[in-house]
Amino acid sequence: MRIKINRNYFIFVYSILLTHFMYAQSYKNCDSIVNGATNEIYSNPDKAIKIGESIVNESGKNIDCKIKGYKLICNAYSSKRNYEKALENLNKATELLRLSNNALLKIDILNKQGIIYHQLKIYDKAIQCLDQAEQFILDYPIKDSIHNDLGKNFIARGFIYKEEFNCDIAIDFFDRGISELLKEKTKPAYSIISIAKYNKGNCYILLSNNQLAIENFNQSYLAAKMVDAKSLQAFANKGIAQVYTLEGDYSGAITKLNEALLLSDDVQDLILNQEIYKGLSENYLATSEWEKFNIYHSKYLNIQKLIKESERKSISESLDLKNTEITKTLTEETSRVYIYLLSSFIGLLILLLFFSILIKKKRNEIILIKNEINLLQVKKMK
Repeated sequence: MRIKINRNYFIFVYSILLTHFMYAQSYKNCDSIVNGATNEIYSNPDKAIKIGESIVNESGKNIDCKIKGYKLICNAYSSKRNYEKALENLNKATELLRLSNNALLKIDILNKQGIIYHQLKIYDKAIQCLDQAEQFILDYPIKDSIHNDLGKNFIARGFIYKEEFNCDIAIDFFDRGISELLKEKTKPAYSIISIAKYNKGNCYILLSNNQLAIENFNQSYLAAKMVDAKSLQAFANKGIAQVYTLEGDYSGAITKLNEALLLSDDVQDLILNQEIYKGLSENYLATSEWEKFNIYHSKYLNIQKLIKESERKSISESLDLKNTEITKTLTEETSRVYIYLLSSFIGLLILLLFFSILIKKKRNEIILIKNEINLLQVKKMK
């Protein structure tokens, strides 16, 4: 009998260990697939979306894996400037987040929420999400594990401060973010470094420092090339072309813009293509190449229409988010008022009941005293 029990116990423990091992392997495979697909976000976003959808559909009960799948889809749609779809998938990831115990994943999603709200120009909400993420980062016990998240947090703040305040503040945050990401030493970090360097380059153009602008655009290109991020390479070339145009080197600008155009073919980034077409039309105008000017100016106008339609959707989404936030706030405030009024009413009832009991008790005491006095008087009369 004892041997049978031990055997059953062994089988039970073995099954648990096997399940745990299979789950760990599944989780490891999920991370491997997500990391591989992350490299496709800026070169082939449609492929990244398909991989993300596959992860979501095949992750089963692995909640963390499903969240990572939705975030991958969100990042790919962000790369395509389709913020409506990006937010839709991010919301799906956020809904599942309450079922996860993964602190780093929560930080990652909060950071991404901050970035999406920035892209939708809801800056107060973006800063709120980034502040929450930063607090989780500071509280996380293993400091070597948060360089990537802290780097992204700093760079996202740099985007906001660039638009809301000035480039000097933004550059400081870009540098802090890049410094954290370089500690990570992973390939996906170089995509974010490329974006930060590109934005630094734009800041230096605004600060009229063309030399530092060129340096940062070149560094952005090299970082993007390390991970084969074609759209980021194209943006870097477009930035260099912008400096050449400002300096009157129109043929050099055209060369860089044509390189950017080749890189952007598979990416379907409307903003990137708009900037390239605009740059080519302006430079061909400057060199009096009228036929080419007309071709690219026409392409620029056509893509502008598509962007305005996309922006209208994004503005509508932003307004919906604002209305949702306002409605949520009003509901919470109304609930607080109702709770306060109800508590006050209950408190008042309890107080009235207490005083009623007290008064009744005092009255009974007075009646007893009167009765005793009357009894004493009757006794005296006898």
